[in-house]
Amino acid sequence: MNLRLLFRKLFKQYGSQHWWPAKARGYEARCLEICIGAILTQNTNWKNVERALANLRETRALSLKKLLTMRRSTIAILIRPSGYYNQKAIKLQAFAAFVKAQYVGSFRKMFKQPATALREELLTVHGIGRETADSILLYAGNKPVFVIDAYTKRFLATQGVAFRQYDEYREFFEKRLPRSVKLYQEFHALLVVHGKQRGPGKI
Repeated sequence: MNLRLLFRKLFKQYGSQHWWPAKARGYEARCLEICIGAILTQNTNWKNVERALANLRETRALSLKKLLTMRRSTIAILIRPSGYYNQKAIKLQAFAAFVKAQYVGSFRKMFKQPATALREELLTVHGIGRETADSILLYAGNKPVFVIDAYTKRFLATQGVAFRQYDEYREFFEKRLPRSVKLYQEFHALLVVHGKQRGPGKI
């Protein structure tokens, strides 16, 4: 499969997607919002995540300090639109505790870590799996790590490409494309948009 040709076709059809959308200002605040969004988007759609983020924003809860000191039940109420809110409240607090303990609450320090090492650390945090970790690395940390989701897997299946493990899918892209953060971000976004609008079929 010619992935560069596939990217050009998708880009011509849908244009730039400008992912990941974040309204927070400042490096640290923007990183936190993206990371929270990556966790909240598990098993739901982005519109629901936006509603949950808006609730957190309106109550000034988009901060590590707030996530760590606020009652878990209160966080759950605020993120209710994202679904699985009780479990996700636990995940958000676990992630906030990780950043605080390991990196003194600094995303700048966290993302100075090499992608491979940081990925392994993120995978030890409760509620963060491979897709979520890679989303954090790619969109918040600007690390060249290709994100694999259900839309990508379904599209590849129509092309006769299938693997057993998540990392096999990731390596399939990373070995065939230049290591470019912008390319990975745009390509992943385009595959998602294509899957939502036209299903996993051919371009």
